[in-house]
Amino acid sequence: MDFSPSPRAAELTDAVRSFIRDEIAPVEDALQLRQAEARRAGGEVDLWQVPREMHELRRKARRQGLWNLFLPAGHEGPYAERFGTRGGTGLSNVDYAPIAEATGWSFLAPYVFNCNAPDTGNAEVLLRYGSQEQKDRWLDPLLEGRIRSAFAMTEPGVASSDATTMQLTAVVEGDDVVLNGRKWWTTGIGHPDCEILLVMGLTDPDAPKYARHSMVLVPRDTPGVKVERMLDTMGFLDEPFGHGEVSFTNVRVPVSNIVAGPGRAFEIAQGRLGPGRVHHAMRMIGLAERALRLACERGLARTAFGQPLADLGGNRERIAEARIAIDSARLLILNAAWKLDTVGAAGALSEVSAIKVAAPQVAQQVIDFAMQIHGGAGLSSDFPLAGAWTAARAVRLADGPDEVHKGVVARIELGRHGAAR
Repeated sequence: MDFSPSPRAAELTDAVRSFIRDEIAPVEDALQLRQAEARRAGGEVDLWQVPREMHELRRKARRQGLWNLFLPAGHEGPYAERFGTRGGTGLSNVDYAPIAEATGWSFLAPYVFNCNAPDTGNAEVLLRYGSQEQKDRWLDPLLEGRIRSAFAMTEPGVASSDATTMQLTAVVEGDDVVLNGRKWWTTGIGHPDCEILLVMGLTDPDAPKYARHSMVLVPRDTPGVKVERMLDTMGFLDEPFGHGEVSFTNVRVPVSNIVAGPGRAFEIAQGRLGPGRVHHAMRMIGLAERALRLACERGLARTAFGQPLADLGGNRERIAEARIAIDSARLLILNAAWKLDTVGAAGALSEVSAIKVAAPQVAQQVIDFAMQIHGGAGLSSDFPLAGAWTAARAVRLADGPDEVHKGVVARIELGRHGAAR
């Protein structure tokens, strides 16, 4: 196995790191400070408008070819040339992994490079499964950066860790498909440029278990689509993207808006989630690296009881454990990325589930240590640690909870020893 990035990927990774350091970090710090001061002063802060500085950062990134870096090798077609990165071709999962890690240092970076979820996953669905009409209408403007998208799968009334229980209906009636039901944790719905939702709905309850649901493209302004409320994640709204509870009442769209045809939602979801979990996991590694750096800097700069904090209370051992955990998780993710590249999603199922468990847990543990060594400051908006901890904790539920992924790993492992599914 070879985890080495190609020369082009190494060049792009260096360029991304430099751009984050020189361009994004100063803007991110200033925006966070501005919003925190406005809140403390009781002023009005429009969370759901994109600050002008972010628009300018996106223009700069695109001019430098740091745009749509996620486009997968072999599936980019003409899109990498029109909307993509330097060189005009997509990257392998191993090539993109260190880039994803670099973007994990910043809350803004994925959006600045047009590589943020759920847009990346939705774009990959359209690349792999979309009709030409769907690509022309939705993929082009998504890769151009003119619109944003949302992903609507989880529901408030069922245990959504079992996707077969989804109840929102997407019933074919002649030339239309009609949707009724309710979704929540619909990521991206709060963005002012969100124009399209990818919705999973029940089409045929009598079909085989994994052929009952369909993926449907629903324009945001379709009559009957209503954002009932925006949801906070442990007090954070994740603006300007957000997660919403959305109702669908007799929502009618053309049957041509079904992606790849009725009953193929599970096939599409699996194809969508494999690479996306590598992206999530590597961003968690980047977040953990940032937290460890902050912890080390704080540990060396502050003294208590006549000693640097780094020398007190077993902190040296905790720093060592954090380094070991981060490096171990990174290798686990690179192995999963390599298997995705070499044998495909079906052959990498256990490895992808393993990184989905390991990466956010490592990040959460390292960030928690960093918060502890910062004391009360670690809980405040003066440092990015509270938001980072919340992000890591949320990823342990997003795209499937830990327990589901552990179950996949265990099932495959036991299967190697003769256990029936």
